[in-house]
Amino acid sequence: MSPRHEEEEARMRLYCGIDLHSNNVFVVVLDEHDRVVQRCRLPNDLAVILPALEPHRAGLVGIAVESTFNWYWLVDGLMDAGHRVHLANPAAMQRYSGLKHVDDPSDACWLAHMLRIGVLPEGYIYPREQRGLRDLLRRRTCLVQQRTAMMLSLGNQVQRSTGKRPSVRRLEEMDLEPIGDANVTLAAEATRRILECVTAEVERLEKEVWRQLRADPLFGLLNSVAGVGKILAPTIRLETGEIGRFAEAGHYVSYCRCVGSRHISNGKTKGQGNTKNGNPYLAWAWLEAAHFAIRYYPAVRRFYERKQARTHRIVALKAVAHKLARAGYYVMRDRVPFRIELAFG
Repeated sequence: MSPRHEEEEARMRLYCGIDLHSNNVFVVVLDEHDRVVQRCRLPNDLAVILPALEPHRAGLVGIAVESTFNWYWLVDGLMDAGHRVHLANPAAMQRYSGLKHVDDPSDACWLAHMLRIGVLPEGYIYPREQRGLRDLLRRRTCLVQQRTAMMLSLGNQVQRSTGKRPSVRRLEEMDLEPIGDANVTLAAEATRRILECVTAEVERLEKEVWRQLRADPLFGLLNSVAGVGKILAPTIRLETGEIGRFAEAGHYVSYCRCVGSRHISNGKTKGQGNTKNGNPYLAWAWLEAAHFAIRYYPAVRRFYERKQARTHRIVALKAVAHKLARAGYYVMRDRVPFRIELAFG
């Protein structure tokens, strides 16, 4: 590029879109008139990507990166290099459905275009300081799910051979020798040894999460919410992140998937929207909290029973989760203990 063109580009506002894949990225840089300044496919290597963007740094307003499963390294690297990064939410980006041809260049160009006109739907760039701890807790959840699956499998093995299904506690302690021939017994013993190993790892991860969150004031305040305990409190705390990113309680409750989704026109329901938009871990946490709150708190149980008498059981349960999530928002925002009479009075 000639010095004259570099000077003109430095005065021009530029917008970059990056379509991220598992092993490569497609980069498109547009000027303020949507003209393509650069387009190229590059490997997933910051040592290659950063030099490719360097000639445009002076005029680069921002970089829109598609939020995929592997965005951490790219977003962190671009931010460390001094670029302003926007994490694009692909679930909220609706391309014109009549397009006949869509490919990586057009996707990257679309990201840059939406950034230019100011309508890019952005996701939350979770602070890297706590990102590892949040992912550690997610790994704990994955291990618990695997443990449950193996426990059910072991129960099925015992039931096939004995006709009886023992309790979870009994499965952990019972003698497996009489359940069948040597092969069945060996399979059952192998499953139980894996269960013991997974259980030990789950406990180890839990202790580490509690150790790191013990000094966090919000961790203690969330424990005061009805139905929230030693597992749900860190899940809610870490999955929520900075509570100030939610302008009001309704936004937070929607992010927790605790609100309905309907399309209404002229007073008539025309359909339903994306009910799975939001955080699945928070949705699980507040529903679990609702189950425990109904069981152990009379005021919550009375509210649930009144709702259940007028509607479906699942709707009543979601109503409890909604109230708890709304209360949790104010607990975290105002840093005050939970008061059950305000939420369920």
